[in-house]
Amino acid sequence: MTRTGTKVLVIDVGTSGLRAVVVDGDARILHQRHRALPPATPGPGIAEFDPVATSDTAIALGRSVLDAAGGVDAVAVTNQRSSTVLWDRRTGRPLGPGLGWQDQRTLPRCEQLLAKGLLIPPNLTATKAAWLLEHANAAARDVCVGTIDSWIVWQISGGVLHVTDPSNACATGLTRRDGGEWDAARLEATGVPRTTLPAIVDSSGVMGHATVFDGAPPIAGIAGDQQASLIGQGCVRRGLTKITFGSGAMLNLCLGTEEPSFDLLGKGGSGAIVAWRKQGSTAWALEGDVLSAGTSVEWLRDGLGLIADYADADVDAAECASSERVLFVPALVGLGTPQWNFRARGAFLGLSPRTTRPQLVRAVLEGIAQRAADLVEAAEADGGVKIAMLRIDGGMSTNRSFVQAVADATGCAIEVSPVTEATSLGAAFLAGLAIGALADWDDVAATWRPRARVEPRRSFDRARWKEACQLVSKLRA
Repeated sequence: MTRTGTKVLVIDVGTSGLRAVVVDGDARILHQRHRALPPATPGPGIAEFDPVATSDTAIALGRSVLDAAGGVDAVAVTNQRSSTVLWDRRTGRPLGPGLGWQDQRTLPRCEQLLAKGLLIPPNLTATKAAWLLEHANAAARDVCVGTIDSWIVWQISGGVLHVTDPSNACATGLTRRDGGEWDAARLEATGVPRTTLPAIVDSSGVMGHATVFDGAPPIAGIAGDQQASLIGQGCVRRGLTKITFGSGAMLNLCLGTEEPSFDLLGKGGSGAIVAWRKQGSTAWALEGDVLSAGTSVEWLRDGLGLIADYADADVDAAECASSERVLFVPALVGLGTPQWNFRARGAFLGLSPRTTRPQLVRAVLEGIAQRAADLVEAAEADGGVKIAMLRIDGGMSTNRSFVQAVADATGCAIEVSPVTEATSLGAAFLAGLAIGALADWDDVAATWRPRARVEPRRSFDRARWKEACQLVSKLRA
């Protein structure tokens, strides 16, 4: 950011943890605090979280970094989009668990809606909100429903603001295509009352004040995590593309103000989303999803015990030159783009008596990289652009073997973000634009300083990979 001395507090709520970050006027992270808050998984397809623990942690971490920073000029919020909370408007208390975006308990309902011609995947908010409303017997109460950004903003504003932005709203499955208004037909089909939903405000703009923090700084930025990462990596011009590798992996291709020619999904399988809205002007993006990225590596550690910690994946993969044609299809919770098969399940293929533990680890990393290539192909087909360079962030971006595999599988040069969590930077930039610390999107683009650039070294057998995905698609849960 260009205004010397400007500081922004970012509350960044991810799938498995939460951080509070202070970003200064030079786009540097001055202070940060993190706490792990993994979702509970009490049964197959279930992913729940405690809304009170989430908001209490956000406020505590926010106050901690504010003490270190000596105050800030604005607050921004970024979040794991479709995860959903229902709460009592009068008391501010949740009326059930929060449902994480990975929760699939409403899959049968989604299939019923699809049979009637309405596509709402189970990773979106719509059917989660309906389920919470039904099971909380909320009809007789004045209630609010919202994604995590809405819940956090409600809490830090002292219950004054019930808002969201278009980047989050378009991930609910309940809006018109531009995420600017709730869609009456979708509300009726899902049974979610309009009165329970937040107002939709600009992603960048002062919308109220964070009264729980000293000085009540203005709340000036809201964005879903993937859109925030897109902005944080300077992908604010048409054709620039990033992938964030977290629990899942999501590619976003910036389209600028050019509206996609299709609704929801293109022929290549990527989705049309809102990247941000500022002063009423909407920017668009395409998105592709890998449902199990970092989750697959965690499974190696926690489920199979093949690695002791996350960093071991890089060490083990480096021990072998190749996986010896062993393939791993990371479909632990289904296949996203382009198949969109939530009942598919993962598999190792090509095992032999000679297969070693390092080869299995490498196969998992390469399988995630191959899925990244699937996303690139889908975005190229639907966006009408050739992607020659990818910017990446997320926890897996520190794994050198994996980054090389992404370059090899996609055929793209890879620029690695200087920070693993570019989401925090992107949210800070939105707030910075709102308060005048950044003049325009050119200032945002100029902040990009990659930590490393990795070129492709070899090619993958993509035809064999696609055959493997077809096979796995038949291994239904």
